Amino acid sequence: MSSRTQSEILRLEHTRNYLRPGDVSTALRLWKDYVHRPERQLWHGYEWGDVHWYCCGNPLEARALLDTVMQAMPARNARELRRVVSRFDAVWNRPSTP
Repeated sequence: MSSRTQSEILRLEHTRNYLRPGDVSTALRLWKDYVHRPERQLWHGYEWGDVHWYCCGNPLEARALLDTVMQAMPARNARELRRVVSRFDAVWNRPSTP
C-alpha cells in the first residue's frame, strides 16, 4: 500500500472512536489468514465454533471492520485498500473443489 493510504489509515485509527492504532493491519492479517485456511478447518470452525476467536480476533468481524474503514476513507485511498481486500475476498469466494 502507498504511504498516502497508510497515513490515512493511521489518521483514521487515531480519530475514530471505533478504531485503535493497529486495528486495520490486524484486521487485514486476520482476514488473509482466515481465507487461506483449508476448507475443512473453515467448516469445522463454522460447525463447532472457533474458540481461538475469543483470544485472537474474529476474522468475520475483521472483514466487517475493513468495510467500515473503506467507507470512511477518501475514495482514492479506499480504492487502494479495496484492491488489497478484494484479493483475499477472491480466495474466499473461490469455488471449492469436489
